Amino acid sequence: MNERHPAPGGLALIESLVNTVDLASGVDLLDTADGRAAFGVTAAELPAARELREALRAACLAHAGHALPDGPAPSALGPLLARAPLLVEVADDGTAALAPADGADLHARVAVAIAAAVADGTWRRLKGCESEDCRWAYYDRSPAGRRRWCSMAVCGARAKMRAYRARGGGRSPA
Repeated sequence: MNERHPAPGGLALIESLVNTVDLASGVDLLDTADGRAAFGVTAAELPAARELREALRAACLAHAGHALPDGPAPSALGPLLARAPLLVEVADDGTAALAPADGADLHARVAVAIAAAVADGTWRRLKGCESEDCRWAYYDRSPAGRRRWCSMAVCGARAKMRAYRARGGGRSPA
């Protein structure tokens, strides 16, 4: 649904993981072998990957000022990522960065992506769509950082039409 470019850097991993499920249809790409392979997830790791995905969705929604009434809190990410095996790599020029340990799973790659995004100030721009039947992740590139929907052409237009109708718009006078 997102008509914009993917999120920058490691946030693209998080955006695509959150967007593996279509809430309107219930189709979950992680149910397929190809969908799991895209994230390096085995069938045995599927419950943990889904738990991570929903905690990430909660964080993205929180960035946009929304909340999932029946989902995990954004703070659920902390304990999920605490077990991620990470290393600090230092280059010859003295720069340092977090990296997943050899053989690290999806949790470690997500932790590294979040740490890098926090460091460069982009983490809070990864948001969740306000539309209750969408909730896709998108990267907010708007100057003010106040986008509300993944797609103005789809979710935004639907929301504006619902608001218009609720105000009595489109009705002919009686």
